[in-house]
Amino acid sequence: MLDGISTKFSDIIRTISGKASISEKNVTEAVEEIKTALLDADVNLRVVRRFVNSTLEEAVGEKVLRSVAPGQQFIKIVYDKMVSFLGDEKQDLVLKGPDATSVILMLGLQGSGKTTTTAKLANRLKRDGRKVLLVAADLVRPAAVEQLSVLGKQIGVDVYKEQTTPEKVVKNALSFARQNLFNTVIVDTSGRLHIDSDMMKELENIKKIAQPDESLLVADAMSGQQSADIAKEFNEKIEISGVILSKFDSDTRGGAALSLKTVTGRPIKFIGVGEKIDDLDVFHPDRIASRILGMGDVVSLVEKAQATMDAAEAEKLQEKMESASFTLEDYLEQFGRIKKMGSLQSLVDMIPGLKGNIDESKLDDKEFKKEEAIILSMTKMERKNYRIIGPSRRKRVAAGSGTSVSDVNRFLKKFEKTKLMMKKVSKNKKYQADLLSQFGN
Repeated sequence: MLDGISTKFSDIIRTISGKASISEKNVTEAVEEIKTALLDADVNLRVVRRFVNSTLEEAVGEKVLRSVAPGQQFIKIVYDKMVSFLGDEKQDLVLKGPDATSVILMLGLQGSGKTTTTAKLANRLKRDGRKVLLVAADLVRPAAVEQLSVLGKQIGVDVYKEQTTPEKVVKNALSFARQNLFNTVIVDTSGRLHIDSDMMKELENIKKIAQPDESLLVADAMSGQQSADIAKEFNEKIEISGVILSKFDSDTRGGAALSLKTVTGRPIKFIGVGEKIDDLDVFHPDRIASRILGMGDVVSLVEKAQATMDAAEAEKLQEKMESASFTLEDYLEQFGRIKKMGSLQSLVDMIPGLKGNIDESKLDDKEFKKEEAIILSMTKMERKNYRIIGPSRRKRVAAGSGTSVSDVNRFLKKFEKTKLMMKKVSKNKKYQADLLSQFGN
C-alpha cells in the first residue's frame, strides 16, 4: 500500500531530518524532490503546484530556518500540508437515527468494484447495529444482481431485486424497506465503461426517487488522477457527498487519494484494503499522511490488535510469556489473530521506523502458512510440549504438513528463540515503559 510514494518521501525526509541546520537552498531542493515524487505518483498537476507552492512558502520562513530543529519543522510542515490535501479529518456518514430510513446511493463506473464495495459497506453498517437492505438496481451489467445476492447472503443482509426498471426497483424497494422497518437502504446502481448521457439521466431519476442521505462514488485507487477527474464529473452532474477508494491496498502511488479532495471538494470516506468482506476501513487523512511519509500508523495498528484480542486475553498471554509457558498452541492462536489484522506487509507499513529498515522481500505470508501447517500436523500433546518431538515425530509432522524434516527443524528452532525473546522482552519493564511513553502520549 502506497509503497512507491512512501519510499520516495522516506528518503527525502531522512535526508532533510539529518541536517543540523538547513538553508533556503536545502529547502528548495527538498521541495523539488517532493514535486517529482508527487508527479511520479500521478497526482493531479494543479494539486502538485498548490502543494509545492504552499509548502515552499511556509518552509523558507524564519520559523523553520532559525528553529532549533529545522529539519523536524520542515517535516511537520510537509505532514500538515499532506493531511490538509487528503481532507484534514475523517468524515463520517451522515445518516438519520435508527428509527428513520436512511438511503445511500452507490455510484461508479464498471470495473471500479462498486458492487463488492456496496456489500462491504452493508456489512460494516450491519456490524454497527443498523438493519440494512441492499437494492439491486444495476440491471445493465450481466450477473450484477446475482453477485449482489450472493454477497448479501454471505453477510446475512436482505437483497431487494426485481426485473423491471432501475427507477421502479428503487421506488418499490423503499416502500418495502419502510414496511419492514429497515433503517438503512443501500442502492447499487448501474455503471458503464465510461460516463455517458444515458447513465447520468438514469442516476438523476434514481436520485430524485431515493432522496439519498449519502451519494457515494466508488473510484478505483489504482487509476490515479483519472479517478479524481471521474469524481469531478460525477459531482458536477449528480452531486456526490463523498468517495470510497476501492483497491487502495494495491495502490503503490497514492495519486487518487492526494488529488480527490482538492479536485472535487468532496471527502474520501472509506478505503478498500483487501478482497475480504471486512476489508473496508474509514479513511483517516492523518494516518494516511503518516504512512506516505514513512512514519507508520500506530493508531490503526492498535485498533486492529484490539479487534482480535480483549484485555483479559492480552493479560493471560503476558503471563505465559513471562513464565515461558507459551506453547505452540498459543503460537497457532496468534497466527489467527495476525491473519485477521491483515498481511505482514500491511502491518510493517504501520510500525514507525520499520519500513525501509528491514528486508521486506523476506516478509512472506506463504512462510506463515507453512508454519501453520506444521503446527496443525502435530498432536495436542506435541503442541503443549514441543520438546517431545523427536526424529520420528518430526518425520511424521513433515509428511502431514507437506514440508520437509529440515523445515520442521528450522521452525522448532525459531520457536525456541521466539520464546526466549518473549520472556526477555516481557520482563524488561523499562523497555515496556519506554514503549508506552512513546505510543501513549
